[in-house]
Amino acid sequence: MATVLMPIPSREFDPTETAVPWKALTQLGHEVIFATPDGKPGAADERMLTGAGLGIWKPFLIADANGREAYAQMAQCPAFRQPRAYAAVGAADFSALMLPGGHAPGMKPYLESPTLQSLVVATFAAAKPVGAICHGVLLAARSRGADGRSVLFGRKTTALTRRLELTAWGITALWLGSYYRTYPVTVQAEVSRSLASPADFVTGPFITVRDTPTNLAPGFALRDGNYVSARWPGDAHRFAHDFGALLQAAPVTAAPIQAEAPRMRVNAESR
Repeated sequence: MATVLMPIPSREFDPTETAVPWKALTQLGHEVIFATPDGKPGAADERMLTGAGLGIWKPFLIADANGREAYAQMAQCPAFRQPRAYAAVGAADFSALMLPGGHAPGMKPYLESPTLQSLVVATFAAAKPVGAICHGVLLAARSRGADGRSVLFGRKTTALTRRLELTAWGITALWLGSYYRTYPVTVQAEVSRSLASPADFVTGPFITVRDTPTNLAPGFALRDGNYVSARWPGDAHRFAHDFGALLQAAPVTAAPIQAEAPRMRVNAESR
């Protein structure tokens, strides 16, 4: 079984993108350890849990019942309540890495952390499994090796799409301002700039509903070798499933994996 590191910010991470993978991986028998900037327990974006301020769009934007239930369970687990500090985690402490997302201002210390970026570079260099969803892909894109290139250069990836980001911002900006715009540049635009070709950013199928534990079909996840990415909370169950499948198949150890990773595979059933 794998030891999966899940770094999070101190506040305002997305509850679904964190807790749904945590629940799925722990049910498979993997150990999930958490890290925060100061080694104190983090707290999810309260608005995504309560729907406060989302107005008429609350039913569409709030974390669904599956996400809220998973977060309530995760918030009580010992590993979540006793995280490590970013600076106290080394690449030898885990065998796989998962990067959750979130869009609120509290995400910035996580997305901009040089310590985490160095850890991401070391993880990719060791060919360990990495999963990233939504803004978590942005953290990976910003992680650059000695050659100055992003760890995602030469890979296929998805992330929060421009359409998703601007739609959520557009329907709430009147009263929430830039809440859904973490940065002036969209996630898709910044991630695309880090890739070998803009065509390496895959938007996936048009979104109508979220996936669920019993219906993965609406979700979309993209695998390229030992790397799995997804777009938004509505992909969380598919993302968790595919990352779990990667862990089950990979020779997951804390030491670097020497075998060459297989090339991209898109989940046909998620199209």
